[in-house]
Amino acid sequence: MLYDWHKADDPMFSTLQDNTLQEITLAGKRIGLLKRGTELFAFAATCPHASAPLCEGWMDAQGRIVCPMHKYRFDPANGRNTSGEGYKLKTYPVEIREDYIYIGISAAI
Repeated sequence: MLYDWHKADDPMFSTLQDNTLQEITLAGKRIGLLKRGTELFAFAATCPHASAPLCEGWMDAQGRIVCPMHKYRFDPANGRNTSGEGYKLKTYPVEIREDYIYIGISAAI
């Protein structure tokens, strides 16, 4: 898949807090970020079920994102709905370059 890579000027990777959901807007999209140690995950900031703001949710003990509206759970690595409802959360590829966060968004063809 071809991606257009977009640089997030703020936050820097080093300033993100571990296991804290944070929303940014990049290329006109609301994107959620989650840092776990040296890993960073980027995902659509709204729940695929009812469009609730996922960054107002929390992380469960297994490291899944929990939607604040209906408590649906999503794996931030692949977007899989782990609570069984069958939804899939959009995820984005991420690269860290000199502490800056770059997010790949599908290129228009």
